Amino acid sequence: MNLRDGVKSSQIKVSSETQKLSAFVKDKAKVLIDRLESFEDIINLEIGDTSLIRAKTLEREFDIRQLYIKNEGENPSGTQKDRIAFAQVYDALRRDYDTVALATCGNYGVAVALAANLAGLNCRIFIPSSYHTERIKEMEALNAEIIRLHGSYEDVVKSCSEYAFQYDWYDANPGGANTPLQISAYAQIAQEIYEELGDAPKYCAVPVSNGTLFAGIYRGFVTLYKRGKTSRIPKMIAASSSFKNPIISSFKNGLCHCADLDPEHIKESKYNEPLINWHSFDGEEALYALHESQGEAFHISDRKMKEMATFLLKKEGMKILPASTAGLIALLELDEKINFEPDRFVAVLTAKN
Repeated sequence: MNLRDGVKSSQIKVSSETQKLSAFVKDKAKVLIDRLESFEDIINLEIGDTSLIRAKTLEREFDIRQLYIKNEGENPSGTQKDRIAFAQVYDALRRDYDTVALATCGNYGVAVALAANLAGLNCRIFIPSSYHTERIKEMEALNAEIIRLHGSYEDVVKSCSEYAFQYDWYDANPGGANTPLQISAYAQIAQEIYEELGDAPKYCAVPVSNGTLFAGIYRGFVTLYKRGKTSRIPKMIAASSSFKNPIISSFKNGLCHCADLDPEHIKESKYNEPLINWHSFDGEEALYALHESQGEAFHISDRKMKEMATFLLKKEGMKILPASTAGLIALLELDEKINFEPDRFVAVLTAKN
C-alpha cells in the first residue's frame, strides 16, 4: 500500500482500486458528497464480509456439530476494529473534521490510522506510557502521531477526549456519543452471519473488553428478528480474561449494572491485554445483551487462550491472537457442561496473530 510521504507498510495491504478511491477522497477540490461516496466504496471493498467457516476439525475434537467460526482477522488491519474505525472516520469526514483522535492499547489505533490515512485526515493516537505494543510501528507508518500519557487506559481515554474537545478534533474514543455509531457498525456482523446461515445460530460466542462488539452483534440479531428475517435471537456468550473484566464479573455476581473493578487487581499479560480493563465503556450495553438473550459469561485463563490459539494453527491453519479465542473456548466449555442439542453455533474470533 502506498501511503502519504512515500512510506510503505508491508503488513497492511489494500487493493489498487482502494488506493485510487483514496486519492479522490483526499482531493478537497471535489464535492464532499462525492468524496463521501468514494469512502463508502472503500468501506464496501475492504471492510467486513469476513468468512464464516464450519470448523469440522473442532467439531470432531470436541464432539460438537455445526460449529462455525467468524474470522474478523480478515479485515485489513487484522481485527474487528476496522469496522468501527472506518465508521468513525466516515463520520469525521462527513462533519468536516481534519483530525481524528483516540486512545488505544494497540489494535484500534492501527485501524483508525489506516482509515484516516485513506481519508486524508490527520490522526493523533494516545497510548498509556506503560503499554508496549509492536503495532505502534504500523501506526507511525500510516502517519499517525503517537502521544504517550501516564495513567491507565481508562485515564488516557479521558485525557484524549479532553484534548479533542479543546482542539476541535474528532473524538473517536469508545463510550458516550460514539456508542450508537459503533454498535451499528458491529451489528453488520450479525447480518453477515444471517446471510450465510439463513437464520440466527442457537448460540453466538464473543470475546469482550469494552463490550461494544458484543452489544453490537446482539443488537444486529435483534433487528433481524424484529424484521422477521430470523426465527430467533441467539443466546449470547461473553468471555474474557479471568477476573479482569467488569462485564463478566458483574454478570456472574448477578448484578444488573456493570460495576467497575479495582484497578490494582488488573494485571496485563502477553495474552490478556486486548481483553482486560477495570471499567468497560459500553459495559451496560453488553450486560443488557447478556441478560436479555439469556446468555452466559465465562472467565478464561491465559493458558487456555494460548492452547486454543496453538490448536487452531495446527488443526485449522488459522493464525489467531490468543485473546481472540476466549469466546470459542467459552462456547466449548458450555457444551461440555450442558451437552448441546443438535443445532448451529457461532464463535467470533476477533483478531489474527
